[in-house]
Amino acid sequence: MSNMKTNLAVAGAVAAALTATMTVPAFAQAKEKCFGVSLAGKNDCAAGPGTTCAGSSTVDYQGNAWTLVDAGTCADIELPEMADGTARQGSLEALERDLPA
Repeated sequence: MSNMKTNLAVAGAVAAALTATMTVPAFAQAKEKCFGVSLAGKNDCAAGPGTTCAGSSTVDYQGNAWTLVDAGTCADIELPEMADGTARQGSLEALERDLPA
């Protein structure tokens, strides 16, 4: 009887290990490029002509610089208003606002 309990325990451990390796981690979420939401020097890539890549934006909320965000959240990111009082919002495409002089 002891041998049967050992076999059941081993089978249960193997089943648990297989189940654990087959699940998708909760943090594996789809991402998308969101333009106009990063602070100066904090963009993930693409900050317009004359720049290299990550960390190359020179203006806060630079319209042609993007940051990866969770899919579906880009337009919902809260940003401060522009100097003229116009609302500022992220975009899935490059913007023509807040560009360096």
